[in-house]
Amino acid sequence: MRLQKYIALSGVASRRKAEEMILQGRVKLNGTIVRDMGVIINTAEDLVAIDNQIIKPQEKKLYILLHKPEGYVTTLSDEFNRPKVIDLLNDIHERVFPVGRLDYDTSGLLLMTNDGDLTYQLTHPKHEVKKTYIARVKGNPEEKTLALLKKGVDIGGYVTAPAQVEKIKSDGRFTSIKIIIHEGKNRQIRKMFDAVGYPVLHLKRIAMGRIELGNLLKGKWRHLTAEEIRYLKSI
Repeated sequence: MRLQKYIALSGVASRRKAEEMILQGRVKLNGTIVRDMGVIINTAEDLVAIDNQIIKPQEKKLYILLHKPEGYVTTLSDEFNRPKVIDLLNDIHERVFPVGRLDYDTSGLLLMTNDGDLTYQLTHPKHEVKKTYIARVKGNPEEKTLALLKKGVDIGGYVTAPAQVEKIKSDGRFTSIKIIIHEGKNRQIRKMFDAVGYPVLHLKRIAMGRIELGNLLKGKWRHLTAEEIRYLKSI
């Protein structure tokens, strides 16, 4: 088994991140630093360490869908000691990691797993996994404004890819808009709406590909079904 795959199977990092760790000299094989991507290891005999901590593949793979509330960070540590999404998984003893991220003040669907290969697959830009959000904005954007979002807008040195945008409802004062993107720039949707003059008041992710949040309550989680896991691995 290749070294980077072994690291990914351990749940420590995706295969791409594992390659970065190898190049950084953070990985040791039987006590010796390894920088060669082509190293094949004997899983029964060799010892692999990252930052001097021995790692081993996790036999049990977990695939979790969490309804992230606002006010939680998706990182595993936080310098400001803010609540972390991992704290919501009280009954999970295995170490799992968020697939991508959701901003601190954004709620909704967040996948978590210890399958490093799947994380890499779902977050790599080439796969263009669609993510669906409901944004609530102040005011009632005209169709010409929504057309700008559909085409792509400059969010500060970067023009977003075309998006699917649909007005759901509006009372004139506030409007709910469904927006589907496949990119994952930091605070991208908020920046997109800022660019057209309609700041987001509330943002919720309701789907990732065909995986839907449904009626899962905030702060609650569930295991993905076998069918959902097969779908994600087929992307």
